[in-house]
This record gives sequence, C-alpha cells and structure tokens, in this order.
Amino acid sequence: MSIDRAVLAFAGTVILLSLALSQWHSPYWLLLTAFVGANLLQSAFTGFCPLAIILKRFGFRPGCAFE
Repeated sequence: MSIDRAVLAFAGTVILLSLALSQWHSPYWLLLTAFVGANLLQSAFTGFCPLAIILKRFGFRPGCAFE
C-alpha cells in the first residue's frame, strides 16, 4: 500500500469514528472531523502531511502525492 492510500484510509477511518463518537458520546467529537478535514485541505495545497512523514519512516512506499 502506498503512502497516499494509507493517508486516505486513515483519514476516512478517523472521520467515520469521530462521527460515530459524536452520536454516541458527545458532539464535541465533530471537532476531530473538522481537524482531519482541515489537515487534508492544507496538505492538498502544501504537500505537507505529518502522517505521510511517519508512514515513510515505517517503510511505506511513496505514491505520486507524497514523494
């Protein structure tokens, strides 16, 4: 799995988890959803993604977005 796909899978999982937690526990979990969305948006323009850096250190192969 490339870094690009791993970042998207992780972001999708965190968003779905935070949406579920906002329904079961507290609506403040939607702040996590907003944070992930904002991070995805800024990484689209800047190319900087902290998760991509971590995954590269773990040996994931880079895709075309995070080379």
